[in-house]
Amino acid sequence: MNNKWIYQSPKDGELEAAKVLSAQIGISPILCRLLIERGIKTPEEAKRFFRPQLSELHDPFLMKDMDKAVDRLNEAMGRKERILVYGDYDVDGTTAVALVYKFLQQFYSNIDYYIPDRYNEGYGVSYKGVDYACETGVKLVIVLDCGIKAVEEIAYAKERGIDFIICDHHVPDDELPPAVAILNAKRVDATYPYPHLSGCGVGFKFMQAFAANNGIEFSQLTPLLDLVAVSVASDIVPIMGENRILTYHGLRQLNSNPSVGLRAIIEVCGLSDKEITISDIVFKIGPRINASGRIQNGKEAVDLLTERNFKQALQKSQQINLYNETRKDLDKAMTEEANHIVDELEGLSGRRSIVIFNEQWHKGVIGIVASRLTEIYYRPAVVLTRTGDMATGSARSVSGFDVYKAIEHCRDLLENFGGHTYAAGLSMKIENVPEFTRRFEEFVAGHILPEQTRATIEIDAELDFKDITNRFFSDLKRFNPFGPDNHKPIFCTHHVYDYGTSKVVGRDQEHIKLELVDNKSNNVMNGIAFGQSSQARYIKTKRAFDICYSIEENTHKHGEVQLLIEDIKPLV
Repeated sequence: MNNKWIYQSPKDGELEAAKVLSAQIGISPILCRLLIERGIKTPEEAKRFFRPQLSELHDPFLMKDMDKAVDRLNEAMGRKERILVYGDYDVDGTTAVALVYKFLQQFYSNIDYYIPDRYNEGYGVSYKGVDYACETGVKLVIVLDCGIKAVEEIAYAKERGIDFIICDHHVPDDELPPAVAILNAKRVDATYPYPHLSGCGVGFKFMQAFAANNGIEFSQLTPLLDLVAVSVASDIVPIMGENRILTYHGLRQLNSNPSVGLRAIIEVCGLSDKEITISDIVFKIGPRINASGRIQNGKEAVDLLTERNFKQALQKSQQINLYNETRKDLDKAMTEEANHIVDELEGLSGRRSIVIFNEQWHKGVIGIVASRLTEIYYRPAVVLTRTGDMATGSARSVSGFDVYKAIEHCRDLLENFGGHTYAAGLSMKIENVPEFTRRFEEFVAGHILPEQTRATIEIDAELDFKDITNRFFSDLKRFNPFGPDNHKPIFCTHHVYDYGTSKVVGRDQEHIKLELVDNKSNNVMNGIAFGQSSQARYIKTKRAFDICYSIEENTHKHGEVQLLIEDIKPLV
């Protein structure tokens, strides 16, 4: 590996403030400094961070248009109008649709759900979807995790007597669609105190408001928090503030009493006998839900998430698992092809972005390939394929760079686009691809920082092995759930040595199982360094080296602390 380690020394007064907080709450000053970096400076704030309470959720009626949305839903139910719950085909969209549909179905039967086909309709509100609503007598559509840019489609629906309530979290354009209510905390005129909800989170707030307005106990909403946790983890939104509360309690629900559909996915993933974490959602549960929309149709994911019979849910999970295996095969083949194309690009070393186009690629997997390219080359990447007469694609970014702004800079070349700081979707006429490539590179080159184009590891604190006690690890676990804005801390220890028992492991001898000591204590620390077997020869010389790592529990030896080693630097 060739990572640059970045460690910011404590700012003036930070160490003293950490000591004061440590004395007040009784945890290590090292961990208190991490709290302060997260904006947590008092015992009261620390208590709220470590013990998030559902009672601390914001009043949903603080969100612009929430009163209009609830009034229109009440009106629809009072008139017995047909309601359609409509959402995107990814994890956030399908969990959002499942949540709203499952909750409302308890009180109202004239309701259905709809997920657009990625290949026939594309992202967001489609004319085909509006026509379906018209043909089936729908008068109200609740659209989730999309819709904020569907100005023409929702105007088309309005002409046909269909109202829309938009629940979205993507960045709006200047012109908003003609919906009866737009719930989006990123609106320019937003009044809501927390702007980082997932699409499913916005749907949850809508149901929270509906419940409060109709005298429904909040406790009837809590079983749905497992879906919110899955959406937050999969959509990579910040896990601080209100998202931390929702995710903390969603994980508790997921581990204690998950819904039938999620329980079936958990079993297929082989997670039934372990505590499910954010990482399990990101790497195991989320990709399987996503695979349905990537390979077949996202509606199958909602069918599973709303299923009440476990036997039926298990069969649906097994089918979705097959889609995920297909997705992995496509992912591998396309990434290899993409790497070959990138290697052939003229002047690659001087470029600050990557844009590649292949007419034959599978549309459902290009977002994953874009992610792979950013990981390999440390540049914002756009991967495009052909859909009809259009080039459609996905963009992914490196840490700290806003790829949405880079795409927005080229908007005159685009037919459609939308997304977040780190991920976006776009479409354009095929003849515009060369000019888009040039303009996108021009913008990225002018705005990206040098440190954003190479592999870096940000170190949170320097530790000696004597600092890593059972109490320290127990307090560190209270920082969960980890995610954006509350990342899993990375520590480093200098001048460590092989205890004499470290060895290469793995089917292809690609990993190192380590037993290490430092020169400041007698503690022997166990660690695992995945994919770093090239360092084994140096380690066995008994010479000193530095390590950076996160700390976790050894799943094979309950209660034992293990270092998950991110990087090894020989001292030569």
